[in-house]
Amino acid sequence: MLFMDFIAEIRRRHFVSGEDISSIARSLKLSRTTVRKHLLTTEEPVYRRKTRTFPKLGEFQKCLTEWLEAEYQLPKKQRRTAQRLFEGLQVEGYRGAYDSVQRYVKHWKLEQKMTPAVTKAFIPLAFPPGETCQFDWSEEFVELGGIGRKIKVGHFRLSYSRKMFVVAYPCETQEMVLDAHNKAFVFFGGVPLRMVYDNLKTVVDTVFAGKERKFNRRFLTLANHYLFEPVACTPAAGWEKGQVENQVGNVREWLFTPRARFADFKELNVWLEKRCEELAGRKNPGQKTRTIAECFSEEQPLLRPITAQFDGYIDHLLRISSTCLVRLDRNHYSAPAIWVGKVISVRVTADHLRLVADGEIIAEHERYFGRDKFIFNPWHYLPVLERKPGALRHGAPFQDWDLPESIKKVRDQLLKQPKGDKAFVEVLVIAKEAGLEAMETACTLTLESGVINASVIINELRRILEPPRVKTLTTVESLLLQVEPTADCSRYDSLLSGRYVH
Repeated sequence: MLFMDFIAEIRRRHFVSGEDISSIARSLKLSRTTVRKHLLTTEEPVYRRKTRTFPKLGEFQKCLTEWLEAEYQLPKKQRRTAQRLFEGLQVEGYRGAYDSVQRYVKHWKLEQKMTPAVTKAFIPLAFPPGETCQFDWSEEFVELGGIGRKIKVGHFRLSYSRKMFVVAYPCETQEMVLDAHNKAFVFFGGVPLRMVYDNLKTVVDTVFAGKERKFNRRFLTLANHYLFEPVACTPAAGWEKGQVENQVGNVREWLFTPRARFADFKELNVWLEKRCEELAGRKNPGQKTRTIAECFSEEQPLLRPITAQFDGYIDHLLRISSTCLVRLDRNHYSAPAIWVGKVISVRVTADHLRLVADGEIIAEHERYFGRDKFIFNPWHYLPVLERKPGALRHGAPFQDWDLPESIKKVRDQLLKQPKGDKAFVEVLVIAKEAGLEAMETACTLTLESGVINASVIINELRRILEPPRVKTLTTVESLLLQVEPTADCSRYDSLLSGRYVH
């Protein structure tokens, strides 16, 4: 293909300089036919691609086209490559070469890019108040406690008023999704009729053709509790929840640029909630004469009131190890020693976990994130200490036991004495029933007395726990004296002389 300036040179050399066709062809290394053709060219040449045919595919071209059209609706990562399509055609009986399949796939994809713009056009959506809320996750970077880290942010947006709510978590797990819904509905003061989602793994178990989905059972329990209808978008059709998709980018610019810095997640989420309220003062994109807050005041009464908050836990069946620990997400949490070797239910929420056995809560812990952390409750090991009091000195659960100062002083004094570890364990056994506050008081009184041993501490504990004595007695009226006795010391003299008279 010759460019227009090259054609112009041919014409100038012939018509202006008088150079013959053969000379021009030799110097430009062109055929004389080409030179003659371009001597007649006055407009920019237009080259048209001939319509391609793929005779080698034959009857399999229809099958290949149907596959390409079906997979074009899927996310890019879920589409088959030309090699996989070729292998699929071989299963169907195709005996041609891979090159033919590859060329057809390339040609078909090129045609999709050249389709009319109408295929990229969308219909504007309008939502009635109180009906629809959209949800999505985003990934942000913040600084918590002086350490930069990646976090997950849950986004909610009421489609009519455009009121938004965002909340941050360490990760994107199902218990985080359940907790985010609880907090969002409290923030909005009610529940919408429908919730629109992407095909999240924490929400959707299986994606079928069209709009049909198999939702996660625990998530359906949440939807049943709050009585909203869950709706999943068509794969690769983000415009169906375009409001929250746009919100993700806006929130990143408004709230996380430059990088947000906070002490912990609690402080961060308090700030995010406050900023959501402040941003409601902006104009509503769909009703530019009104603010988001004004539209929300109209929508809020139409949300379904919350009667009770959903208990958003995920249940795990775990066995308690011989060291009285259960392992969850690479961290270890203590359990009462009497349940060693038993399988119990561990109910995990976004920030806590509860250990449940025989329908009762046997332990609770604050949830930690990270790896290889040991979270102990020293009281869980008390039955073991009764049998092995020596473990008090070097046992891991007791190394960082945060006890009141008076108890620490008594413990340190007792451990210096012979069999002091056993004595302190005896005190702990009684203190578990009495409570830490009573034990602190008893230890304070013991330190004031100057005599520090288990007997004194236990005695002080029992005195504290002893029920108060009744100060006044209520006497039955019939038992009251009619004539009160008088004090007369001369009666004793009469006794000595034997003349006592009643």
